[in-house]
Amino acid sequence: MGLETGVAENTLLSDIETIRKIEINYKRNKKQDNTERLDEAAKQFKYDDCKEEYWNPEEFSLLYGTPLWDEASESQRILLNQLYWVAYYSQIISAEIATIFFNQTSAAGLYGMENFRSICDMLDLETSQERAHIAAFKKVTEEVEEKLFGARLFTYPMRGPYAETMICGQTNRIKSFWKSIQLRAFGLLSSGNAFIAAQYFLIRGVRTLNGKIVQHQLSQYYQKHPDQENAPIPSKISYYHFMDESYHFNSSTIISHDVIKALKKPTAFERMVSNMAVRGCQKDHFNVSILVNGIFWYDPAGFRMVERLLRSPIFGMDGPQAKDMIRRCFTEESLALEKAFETHRTAVDSYRAYLADLDFISGPNREMSLMSQSSKAHYLKHARRAFRGFSVS
Repeated sequence: MGLETGVAENTLLSDIETIRKIEINYKRNKKQDNTERLDEAAKQFKYDDCKEEYWNPEEFSLLYGTPLWDEASESQRILLNQLYWVAYYSQIISAEIATIFFNQTSAAGLYGMENFRSICDMLDLETSQERAHIAAFKKVTEEVEEKLFGARLFTYPMRGPYAETMICGQTNRIKSFWKSIQLRAFGLLSSGNAFIAAQYFLIRGVRTLNGKIVQHQLSQYYQKHPDQENAPIPSKISYYHFMDESYHFNSSTIISHDVIKALKKPTAFERMVSNMAVRGCQKDHFNVSILVNGIFWYDPAGFRMVERLLRSPIFGMDGPQAKDMIRRCFTEESLALEKAFETHRTAVDSYRAYLADLDFISGPNREMSLMSQSSKAHYLKHARRAFRGFSVS
């Protein structure tokens, strides 16, 4: 005797197109899974083997387009290019730690959907891949900093999912504590509410968009390398990571734009949570960075890191020289500032397009009204004010 039937809510059983999208994305990601390649690349990495060559396209170098870059020797430029890789993927580690956790809490929130297994299998694979990404990034970044400085510069010990995500953020202890409370609350809500769970993937998709744009360009260095077999291992890792993340972005889009159609219309509370999350993303991505173009760091929070770099044997500056270089790089108009805002404008346009068809997202969030207020004048005002305090410290 069959089970008694009724009008099903929260079901994918009748949505053949979305089920097919999930299955195709999962099967293709599983087929090309780069975990073993990443593990092997990390195992083989030795900084001395590739310390004299670029790891990224030249433009993706620390402080590219600043007076420091313009006046650097070729060997110093190579190190700035490598340190971009270290700083960039140190930031990605922080994001992926949070992804591992929220993949699981959000998957739990989708348990109440009929045919939820296909979604969870897709996310389980991604979570496993994120662990491989983190291990590879940590192996390279920590070995580089140990070799160059004998201490951490951009890297950090492993952290939990509630820590401040931005390495160089416009924050303080109170703001960081409040953000950790918000993340804990979101984790609790997403584990028991399918709509809020889906909103995590909306935010993950938005945040991944800019990363996808930058990481595609980073992956090109390996793809276009004339001798791929002997290309620097960090460039291989960039490529393998980008290939995995392309499928992760597809997952975010499917869940946040397609799976969500199988759910009931959101309540006022659920809409509020979603819009708070999008606004929080706008806040996190408000700033631009000339230190690491492609990540929305608050550059004054990195002044100490830059000073340590400038006073290291790589550049050999004394205290006054280092501070004057920081002033010239961060408080004056430059090619670096122009390129940072090009990246920021591309991100704003991409985020708008990603959110355009979601009617539960408020107008100011769909238009990225907060993030759009970022400007060169705002950047220079804050950088100059921060430098005045830094210069006398």
